[in-house]
Amino acid sequence: MRILITGGAGFIGSHLCDRLIADGHSVVELDNLITSSISNVAHLTDSNMFRFINQNVANYIDLPEPVEAVMHFASPASPSQTAPNGYLQLPIQTLKAGALGTLNALGVAKRYDALFVLASTSE
Repeated sequence: MRILITGGAGFIGSHLCDRLIADGHSVVELDNLITSSISNVAHLTDSNMFRFINQNVANYIDLPEPVEAVMHFASPASPSQTAPNGYLQLPIQTLKAGALGTLNALGVAKRYDALFVLASTSE
């Protein structure tokens, strides 16, 4: 199965990428790295089962190939309330990832008649 994971360079998303690839799935990972790190998925970049797209999920998502599932995990992280790049310091980006990001991820799912999974932030 070919799967799009938004926010895939974050803590949960990167571990999900690892598991899905280990299970034989192809993963397209979309992340703008605002609170995540490419180092979380760097070990996957040489795999032909993995593709990283550096993009804000709030922007239109145009994939070069269809996907069978979309897993929307994108949101600024909340490591602590005082973190310099946490969700409290990025209120507009948090709202855009939640609203526009969900709209764009749903658009991909609709375009390809793909399964959609939403992992919402508690923020």
